[in-house]
Amino acid sequence: MRKETRKLPKLIVILGPTAGGKTTWGLKLAKKFDGEIISADSRQIFKKMNIGTAKAKGEWKRDGLRKTYYVEGVPHHLIDFLDPGKNFAVPEFRDKAVKWSKTAHKNGRIPIVAGGTGLYIHSLVDNLKIPSVAPNRKLRKSLKDKSNQELMKLLKALDPKSANNVDSNNTRRIIRALEVCILSGTPFSEQQIKGEPIFDVLQIGIDTPREVLYKRINSRVDEMMKLGLLKEVEGLVKQKYGWGLSSMSGIGYGQFKGYFDGEYDLDRAIELLKRDTRRYSKRQLTWFKRDDRIKWCKDYKKAEKLVKDFLSEK
Repeated sequence: MRKETRKLPKLIVILGPTAGGKTTWGLKLAKKFDGEIISADSRQIFKKMNIGTAKAKGEWKRDGLRKTYYVEGVPHHLIDFLDPGKNFAVPEFRDKAVKWSKTAHKNGRIPIVAGGTGLYIHSLVDNLKIPSVAPNRKLRKSLKDKSNQELMKLLKALDPKSANNVDSNNTRRIIRALEVCILSGTPFSEQQIKGEPIFDVLQIGIDTPREVLYKRINSRVDEMMKLGLLKEVEGLVKQKYGWGLSSMSGIGYGQFKGYFDGEYDLDRAIELLKRDTRRYSKRQLTWFKRDDRIKWCKDYKKAEKLVKDFLSEK
């Protein structure tokens, strides 16, 4: 595979679990090797959701005919651009990520994808051909009345392969898989067809000890609360963004629904956020560990050397 891809434009991917340090590593590499960041985070795509998504603080600047989000002088793409009331499917990410990666090369820069959304990264690295199936509110509403156990039973009947791969506790993912199966008439797993490689890819995973990662997650949540996460969520609720939206049901926001509904206190909401974030990090690692192409690094210096060697290959 390496011989076949060496003539393709190069693409670097920095991946790993939440709170693992992807933003920091991505920025350092971009500054070192003149790169542009393409975010692969399904939560940081949303505007108005900054604290709960741990979005890097940046600013929009005029860049020719368009505006670009800059963080510490480094251009970022696919971040802070979508209204929380809208959806953004995997095929859309893949198409836009390909476009921005090619644009970076045209600008004489190296595209660096940084994020922890496994399917986003998979769609780009393996050039997945996924038919775009628009969300169907009526169907989703009917499925939401069912328990996870009932949803999984239905998914196993329609698409056993997807049922084996999806997290049985992730209601939104199960419903999406069912939605694609039902509306397209084809199992979701059969629609993820790998295309010819577009890029010569180096995937680097940040290898953080589990106990260290969990401490970081807990500390990050405490810091988010100090920065005003509750006020951010409250502002979104006041703007009539419903809890059923993918943006509002995700980690960082969905855990506050019970608090605003009067079902439990703020301490419980914070506890749930920490717990669910830890569980999410575990699921991320399970996903990424299946790909033996990923080079896992415990420290940044090793990652930097891998990138240097990769870019020097002809």
